[in-house]
Amino acid sequence: MDKIGQALKNNSEIMKSRVTRPAVYGTSIAVIALVLATLLSAYLASGKITLYTIMRAQKTNFTLWILDIMPFVFAFWGQYVSSIMAFEASAMVIDQTEELRNQAASLEHQAMHAATHDSLTNLPNRILLRDRLEQALHIAQREGKILAFFLLDIDHFKEINDTLGHYNGDRLLNSIALRLRSMVRESDTLARLGGDEFAILLPVIKEKNNVLVIVEKIQQSLSSPFSLEGINLDVQASIGIAVAPENGKDVDTIIQRADVAMYVAKQNNKGYAVYSPELDQHSPKRLTLMGELRQAIENDDLVLYYQPQIDIKTNKIIGVEALVRWQHNKHGMIFPDEFISLAERTGLIKQLSVWVLKKALAQTEQWHKKNLKLKVAVNISPVTLLDPDLPEIITGQLAAVNLDPRFITVEITEGSVIKDPQLALDILIRIGKMGIEISIDDFGTGYSSLAYLKKLPVKELKIDKSFVMDMIKDESDAVIVKSTIDLAHNMGLKVVAEGVENREIVERLKKMNCDILQGYHYSRPLSVADFESWLKSHGRL
Repeated sequence: MDKIGQALKNNSEIMKSRVTRPAVYGTSIAVIALVLATLLSAYLASGKITLYTIMRAQKTNFTLWILDIMPFVFAFWGQYVSSIMAFEASAMVIDQTEELRNQAASLEHQAMHAATHDSLTNLPNRILLRDRLEQALHIAQREGKILAFFLLDIDHFKEINDTLGHYNGDRLLNSIALRLRSMVRESDTLARLGGDEFAILLPVIKEKNNVLVIVEKIQQSLSSPFSLEGINLDVQASIGIAVAPENGKDVDTIIQRADVAMYVAKQNNKGYAVYSPELDQHSPKRLTLMGELRQAIENDDLVLYYQPQIDIKTNKIIGVEALVRWQHNKHGMIFPDEFISLAERTGLIKQLSVWVLKKALAQTEQWHKKNLKLKVAVNISPVTLLDPDLPEIITGQLAAVNLDPRFITVEITEGSVIKDPQLALDILIRIGKMGIEISIDDFGTGYSSLAYLKKLPVKELKIDKSFVMDMIKDESDAVIVKSTIDLAHNMGLKVVAEGVENREIVERLKKMNCDILQGYHYSRPLSVADFESWLKSHGRL
């Protein structure tokens, strides 16, 4: 018997075993009616009411016999009605409760599904893929089996997006997902990692060479043209393959090695590459970094360096740029160029961004307590910028410190905005409303678009150091720098020049009315201790 049926039965048994209010009321009314009828009958028969006349009336009056059974009838009726009412009320409550439980379960399922699946293609996302890959690796290792991991990147997808628009780009991604889904088994996992990147996990393969059969199937599934807006598009993918346990025994290593193979595939004529140690130019260093980065973040093995920013008019320090470094116990100081891309590829970039924000804001708060009112600039990677949770992450880190948001600058690159302009705009507007300044970093090196720039809540442009460092020797670089400064000022923006290496560059930038300077002429990026020593030597601390 199910729970609902058992609950109804229990309620009915309770009602049957206890005297209910309707039964008491019914019996009382019946008894009162019987007494009154008996007394009236005795009086009408003999003109008086005595025990003898009452008993005589009971023996001789047939109507009173009927009334004698009425208390029992009313008692039974009241008990029966109460049982029915209890049964119906219980059924209604249980039905409503069950409905609420079903709705809650449905909402919970939808939330879990949204957290583990890509909203565009409904394929598993990076989170679910990592979980399945981890489980498959454990099983393969325990049972001595081989698994294969494929990383696919759609060639020239950006050009398609820029030409036909993001709507058609999304349609193409959906069509690609449908074709890829048709060639994988139920036991396999097809996932979308973001952008134009897909992954396929085969938990079991008989031998390593079987991956070539899968590659052929993937290439065949994409061989027929895709039709969009009346245009037939030939789509190809670069495929990187890693095999476990030969190429690695943990999730990060397998993903990283498939990533290495994918980049090789973009350069060869085959369109695919199976990982081998010879493919990795930084082996074994780059191979080990991937597995160690997560632990480095968790164990605080990273460190922030700070480079001062100088107001060109007052020649005083007004802020710093926070730059992350990895103090590796074996390889020494590792710069972000070597591990930021790895963090983005393996989903660690969010943890890394939170770490940098937390440390930078906490350190700036300490300086403010010492009455050193510096602004801090924090770089946001393209992947992090397009994370809808970014405003909440910043809000959470701000809540942990006593720091005015106007002392924080978020630095983004032009390329990170172009990947998804509308999403980037929505996120940046939310950040701007907090009072945080937004700066375009490395301006001039990416896809410079005034159409996008004028929409963004930007307060500052940073001219890339490649233009500033050579502006004395190369007049075309000087023209670019001067034009950028004039453009920014006409749009009401401040300008920061990076790569200021000598006094001659400083004087040239002064004539161009630049606002803020940053470079080795003033200081290299410094650790907290060295930076505070630098401040003391300049009379600021």
